[in-house]
Amino acid sequence: MEALNIKGVIFDYGGTIDSGGEHWSEVIYRGWKKAGLDVEKSLFRDAYVFAERELAKVRHIMPDDDFLSLLQKKMRIELSYLVENSDIKIADIDEKADEIAGYCDDAARGWVERAKPVLQKLHARYPMVLVSNFYGNVEAVLRSYGLLEYFKEIVESAVVGVRKPDPEIFRLGVRALGLPAEEIVVIGDSYKKDIEPAEKAGCKAIWIKGKGWTDEEDAIEYPRIIKSLEELPAILGV
Repeated sequence: MEALNIKGVIFDYGGTIDSGGEHWSEVIYRGWKKAGLDVEKSLFRDAYVFAERELAKVRHIMPDDDFLSLLQKKMRIELSYLVENSDIKIADIDEKADEIAGYCDDAARGWVERAKPVLQKLHARYPMVLVSNFYGNVEAVLRSYGLLEYFKEIVESAVVGVRKPDPEIFRLGVRALGLPAEEIVVIGDSYKKDIEPAEKAGCKAIWIKGKGWTDEEDAIEYPRIIKSLEELPAILGV
């Protein structure tokens, strides 16, 4: 990978720092299975999309909700969809939702602990900003995981009113760093929501590539791909 000669870093959050590049739907689906809900993946994905749309329309998530609280609410919405749109009956949705949420929170904490040494090294060398599509509580999530100190500023879609893949959300991140876009690298897990719009905003980009939402995106090739965040310090000269 060529030298990037950058002076600042923009990080995505969900899927990048908290799941090692894997789309969160994959983590949650494993949580469903662990909780005994061995349903077809297509039905799960319908429930996942339904919950995302519901959360976008109705303010279920509060600014002080940590990730576990967020997941508990989200899982109740997903499981309610399952009950209403299939012949599967769940005796206690709340119990199952809490079980899945706990599994996913544990998974996120594990990935965050792996990411912390990387963030510490980069933070000592570069100013960093977080740019995320989130529910209005990403600051609370970062605080609960001990990540808030690494970022100069947070640009969150629910707060600024712009969502990826709109490049404008990355332009907000560029302005927060106060650097020319060409001197900034964006680290993200989605080609269409992170890498492509980051480049349109004039930034460089590195794709942490795990299992994505679609086979189409999984098949995309890109010159700067990493498999884990642990590769970043060497690439960025830290």
